[in-house]
Amino acid sequence: MWQPPERIKHELPAVSWPTAEQAASARLFQPIAIGPRTCRVRTWLPAMVPWRASEDGFVTPDVIDWYRRFAEGKPGVLVVEATGIRDVPSGPLLRIGHDRFLEGLKQLTAAVREASGGETLLFIQLIDFLQIRRRPPRDKFFGRFLAITERHREALRALGGNSDERFETEEAVRTRLAALPDSELPYVLTAREIEDMERGYRDRVTDTHLPHIKELPQVLPGLFADAAERARTAGFDGVELHFAHAYTMASFLSALNTRDDGYGGKRPHRVRLPVEVIGAVRQRIANDIVVGCRYLGDDVIEGGNRVDDAAWFGVELAKAGLDFLSISKGGKFEDAKQPKVGWSSYPYTGRSGYECMPTIYSDERGPFARNVSLSAQIRAAVRAAGMQTPVVGAGGICEFAQAESVLERGEADLVASARQSLADPDWFLKIREGRGGEIRRCEFTNYCEALDQQHKQVTCKLWDREALDAPDVTIASDGKRRLIAPKWRR
Repeated sequence: MWQPPERIKHELPAVSWPTAEQAASARLFQPIAIGPRTCRVRTWLPAMVPWRASEDGFVTPDVIDWYRRFAEGKPGVLVVEATGIRDVPSGPLLRIGHDRFLEGLKQLTAAVREASGGETLLFIQLIDFLQIRRRPPRDKFFGRFLAITERHREALRALGGNSDERFETEEAVRTRLAALPDSELPYVLTAREIEDMERGYRDRVTDTHLPHIKELPQVLPGLFADAAERARTAGFDGVELHFAHAYTMASFLSALNTRDDGYGGKRPHRVRLPVEVIGAVRQRIANDIVVGCRYLGDDVIEGGNRVDDAAWFGVELAKAGLDFLSISKGGKFEDAKQPKVGWSSYPYTGRSGYECMPTIYSDERGPFARNVSLSAQIRAAVRAAGMQTPVVGAGGICEFAQAESVLERGEADLVASARQSLADPDWFLKIREGRGGEIRRCEFTNYCEALDQQHKQVTCKLWDREALDAPDVTIASDGKRRLIAPKWRR
């Protein structure tokens, strides 16, 4: 992952944990309405992908154990990982694109309700993503993947200074291209072709010459609505539409979206598809369950959205009928590091990825509560427009005073914490019970993120080597780590 050039190592914030009596009167532990549901407390566990689903997208016992363990800590809201809305292969990522996934999802909702004693609202994050391929070896790119055109022949003739050279066969063109030094490739290949060679091919929402990309505005509202209906059937309290990071819906919102069909360009056109998705979901499930979204307060990348765009979008998304807005930052393909040959590009390796998950090695601002200003500006814009839509703030929040001050200052209505919750799934509950001194504190080294990058089962270095030989411990596929945090022994 990219790191700030300053690389200042920050210590964890000093803490003074509240007593149970103090916690009981804190804003963090007061109820709040989220659409048709009431959240008992304002603690939020955002979606994390733990890579525990089956290869064909089904809920497994490891998935259920993962969410049951978080539910034991009784967060106000627990959001299930990004779950694919299409019925297409996507590896060990949960899917909801067909009714055959319902039985497992019903088991998951039942397990969370039981573990939390009914105190935790359970949402599921619904995602669409476009095709991405691994970075190919150079010889395979030229031998198999590059689509040869007459433009390549003309460029090779010009480069060789021989306008009569024919390159009659496609094989001859491929052979000549493969023999070119890298310094000469920009004279023959387009920037997009060079990127496909160096990083692997991926679809963009602007590839409207491809029928499946051109038709996205007609296809996606129905797919999201179908998925939301299945979520309701499976017993979820709500859905979180994934409009963030490097994926399809965020790409429609992005300032880099130059589609000329009414779904790109100016802000009103870029927000059009998200609004239509929300409308289709609402029409299908009415107000039976919560409908919200996660989207970016800042793209971070060059030419991308900034917080003023995000504030404008927040107002439009709230007007469209969302019950909450959950704010994230960065995590884009455009500035990701070049992957190794045989690996896919990972959208959390550049500066935008760092800003999504900052570490203890940071600039002067440090990693803690780094992104709260984004939710604050978005919330202010939504309130100024006359709406009370709850806004969820996140980003390096890891202790009580931080979380409480975010709520006191009106920077967010609920506080989300992923990495600290992974380090200690009971930390919210420990605060409520006045036992903050027992909290296992995240060190923000992004050990977990490194596992995610390799699509390995995600764990935390603070607990994944504990009691490996205990009879009730499930071991990761590498045989070296436990999959679930140890139980809190009061």
